[in-house]
Amino acid sequence: MSDAYVECLVKAKTSLLGRFFKYLLITLTVIFVLAVFVLPPLMIFGMIGAILTGVGAYFVNLFTDLEYEYLYLDKELVVDKVMAKSKRKRIATYHLDRIEILAPIKSYRLDNYKNRTAKIKDYSIGEELKPDKRFAMFYEGGEKIILSPSEELIKIMKNVAPRKIFSD
Repeated sequence: MSDAYVECLVKAKTSLLGRFFKYLLITLTVIFVLAVFVLPPLMIFGMIGAILTGVGAYFVNLFTDLEYEYLYLDKELVVDKVMAKSKRKRIATYHLDRIEILAPIKSYRLDNYKNRTAKIKDYSIGEELKPDKRFAMFYEGGEKIILSPSEELIKIMKNVAPRKIFSD
């Protein structure tokens, strides 16, 4: 049995709303800290506000600074979520035997799957680039997973399951 190992790290695009809240909370934290020094009678309210907005900014940053890591080893594709380059969480494990099809998102090979109702999970960069290098994977009939894998990952997976994996 040949054990092929490939890993691919993809940075997800931060939404405009997420960036807005992150910068808003950071700005409010700075204002509350300055208020503690400038207005001594409001010291307690300023400290409480600074702590609350600082913690809020930390958590907003944690959930908006996302990267997805794809690991392929021995007919398994593992998707991990890396939050703010400090926390890692395993999202899912997909077995190549259960994949119905993996093809570029704009591929004609996905035409038979367009009308299928499936739960969509997006582990990609989150935006359509020119050319679009995202891939759609239908898994066990009930899930549609959107990925942004590297060419090396697709090549290795295609060697194992050539009738299910397409790179057009």
